[in-house]
Amino acid sequence: MLKSMTGFGNATVEANGLSATAEVKTLNSKFLDIYCRIPRQFSDKEIELRALLTQQLERGKVELSINLTRTNAVRPGVSINRPLVSAYVSDIKETANGLLMNVSDSDVLKLALQQPNAYLTESPDPTADTDDWATVHNAVQEAIRRCDEFRRQDGAVLEGKFQEYIQTISDRLSAIEEQDVRRIPAVRERMLANVKELLDSETFDQNRFEQELVYYVEKFDISEEKVRLKNHLTYFLEVLATEEANGKKLNFISQEIGREINTIGSKANDAAIQRLVVQMKDELEKIKEQTMNVI
Repeated sequence: MLKSMTGFGNATVEANGLSATAEVKTLNSKFLDIYCRIPRQFSDKEIELRALLTQQLERGKVELSINLTRTNAVRPGVSINRPLVSAYVSDIKETANGLLMNVSDSDVLKLALQQPNAYLTESPDPTADTDDWATVHNAVQEAIRRCDEFRRQDGAVLEGKFQEYIQTISDRLSAIEEQDVRRIPAVRERMLANVKELLDSETFDQNRFEQELVYYVEKFDISEEKVRLKNHLTYFLEVLATEEANGKKLNFISQEIGREINTIGSKANDAAIQRLVVQMKDELEKIKEQTMNVI
């Protein structure tokens, strides 16, 4: 089963007053390239997330985005040390009165809040962090699963396209085989005309003639190329139907297909076959382009 490198998946998981939304997007890339956009409180989990993405998505440009929303009442992590601030206020007022200065209550409070230890910082709850991470992890797992399913569905579409392209090339090869039967007599006639011209020449060289004859027979014969091309097309479809199918392997086979098509085009010396070769090359380019988007 083929997998496309293009995919998208998102998921939202709510638990313990936290709503975690994870979004995974993958695009075409020669190698695995991961970009993570995660909340700062989970920055220490980035390596774990990268390992998870690497294991399940394998290849492509991967973007992971995580957003968090609290669904319950949240206490601030910092609170005012009221008894101490109250003492600061009283002391500031007494000092101002002693100096016969008029200071507004808002200015007194502002000064009090700027004094040492005016704020209390609550210690983080490790249990809450563990629960929050479990929620985030579940959201990421589900987003990856949906992205992978998207890739499988897109891969199934690509598989159908590959089969169409290979069938088109196979049909053109059949047409070449039919045209080749008509091409040989035409080539033979041209050679006979040239032979008669040589025989009438006073400088006719029998050895040179035999060498030229062998050369032209080998030059125009495309039997081996047709057989190899047919085998490559069959092998492409066989690999496509296995679990071993991947973009690199299919691209290697398509290169071999291209070599045989080019050789047929260069040796055929026939306008009808040349047109069929051009059509085959067009389909092959579509195959090569699509293999770049397969994992």
